[in-house]
Amino acid sequence: MPSEGKYNIKAVSKMLGIQAGTLRAWERRYSIVKPIRNEAGHRLYTDEQVYILKWLVNKVNQGFTISQAVDVAQNGELYKEAAPFSIENTDRAAEMGNLILEALLSFQEKKANDLLSQAFSMYNLEKVIIDILGTLLVRVGHLWEEQKITVAHEHFTSSFLRSKIGQLIQWLPSDPYLPKVIAACGLDEEHELGLLMFTLFLRRKGFEVIYLGHGIPKRDFEVVLKEVEPKMVFFSCTIAENSKKTLEWAKSLEKEFPDTSFGVGGAAINHISSEIQEKYESFLIGNTKLEWDDWIAQKLKN
Repeated sequence: MPSEGKYNIKAVSKMLGIQAGTLRAWERRYSIVKPIRNEAGHRLYTDEQVYILKWLVNKVNQGFTISQAVDVAQNGELYKEAAPFSIENTDRAAEMGNLILEALLSFQEKKANDLLSQAFSMYNLEKVIIDILGTLLVRVGHLWEEQKITVAHEHFTSSFLRSKIGQLIQWLPSDPYLPKVIAACGLDEEHELGLLMFTLFLRRKGFEVIYLGHGIPKRDFEVVLKEVEPKMVFFSCTIAENSKKTLEWAKSLEKEFPDTSFGVGGAAINHISSEIQEKYESFLIGNTKLEWDDWIAQKLKN
């Protein structure tokens, strides 16, 4: 008897750490996982399907593209391996992030620098940036929003991280054969750390990134689009109320610049309604490396 579906898409999204929109996209593009539907039409995933999705996520984290991971799975490798998620490395990275955060919130810059150097000796650049610093940024934002830290703590931590990320971005070379992309904050956004993280990710992949930051008027932004003619434009939102209007703006820009793909990411998109997520699904780039890779790969094919 086949397994019964028991996990809705929101639960699976939380388990895997990826957006529900990514799961829906994988369902459309690949036939490896097709959840059943209940009487209301909602997706329900079985234990086996969750295992398969975890396996795919693990492969992508090892360096595969999602399409390559699906090919490997369909060639019979899926059940030859042990359970895919070992938490040892994840826990060690999380512990390192905790120590760095503790040092920064105690205004111990030297200790934070020493710990960051230690992290780079233990992990590759991408893991430190995405899994440690990226997670740390989200946590600091939540702590500040919940008024558990002062503005002074948030500013000190942000200044430290902005400096480190900026240095790393300057060191990375760009590939002249890859298209130009633009990175900017969403409408009425002022926090740039999340955007810096994503810019670093893009530079790590070899893209030449025109970093505009925050505060660019709509009219000026359109002038830059006409001059640069980028293949992709990325907006970052950290405040929930700004995400919907940024998505609406991205959609209007796409109509005016049909040869450019527009994406919106950042912590705020996790707080938009499921209706808005489905309406603007093609614009949502997610908040994880796996989702970013998948979104970019699809847009480069177009």
